Amino acid sequence: MYILTGAAGFIGSNLLHALNAKGIEDIILVDNLNKDSKKHNLANTRYHAYYDKKDFLAVLPQLQNISAILHQGACSSTTETDENYLHQNNVAYSKTLLDYAIAHQIPFIYASSAAVYGDGKSGFSDSSNAYFPINGYANSKLSFDQHVTHILQEKNPLPKIIGLRYFNVYGYGEAHKEHMSSVIYKFYQSYLNNKEITLFEGSDQILRDFIHVEDIVKVNLFFLENQVPNGIYNVGTGKAASFLALAEAFKAQYTDAIITTIPFPEILKHKYQYFTEADISRLRAVGYQNSFQNIGEAVPIYLNKLRKNA
Repeated sequence: MYILTGAAGFIGSNLLHALNAKGIEDIILVDNLNKDSKKHNLANTRYHAYYDKKDFLAVLPQLQNISAILHQGACSSTTETDENYLHQNNVAYSKTLLDYAIAHQIPFIYASSAAVYGDGKSGFSDSSNAYFPINGYANSKLSFDQHVTHILQEKNPLPKIIGLRYFNVYGYGEAHKEHMSSVIYKFYQSYLNNKEITLFEGSDQILRDFIHVEDIVKVNLFFLENQVPNGIYNVGTGKAASFLALAEAFKAQYTDAIITTIPFPEILKHKYQYFTEADISRLRAVGYQNSFQNIGEAVPIYLNKLRKNA
């Protein structure tokens, strides 16, 4: 039996579909189905049981024969200002699950975030301690990462404990994220409304490590299925691309799209990552050799799926 938190969310639902494709159906789903668009992410999936996240921790001690905990659930809003809410969702809840995993020697794989690196002035290496979180979400992710790092330094017998530090993920299943959805999804919605896609001024100089959700899922399955050293690993393509390049990849599919620009918002200037690029040398060193889709390959796949499922 597997536990999958955030199961109806963006990455969680894609991981659920991938597990089903491998014939794995004995899965306990945990999430909060407060949006219909999240419910749609569970269409055509197979699982053992579903629990609301607020009820699940009371059930957890009664569960038996758990093969792994795949912890994707979190408050992922970088604009959330309620520090207590972020702590309860992203730190305290995660600690409870980790404690259970350690007590029962259950593999624990969880989602972290490249947001912990902040402006990236000290690089994006998962072997360093150069962390400069610039918002509450990033602080909460770093807090749990540091807790995990402390646990991994102990000499007590530990199960598999893996943190995956996601960079900028995009792909099908993110509609419910609304303002936190990827730029590509926002381009698509804007194009449907008025044929326009909007960029901030200077977007040719704003670069991110954009990674397709299918690649995120493959990395999760790699760590689930293989014996690797415990730790926290970057998960990105290792190659940054500009927002302008992303817009051009979109326009290659919708040639009548009009690219417009707007001034960069003042409110974001000190809370924004202008550059991200994953150092994936440790990921490669533990044996992950799959190539990553670049935006020219993945954007058409994503847009085609959006069209088919409109």
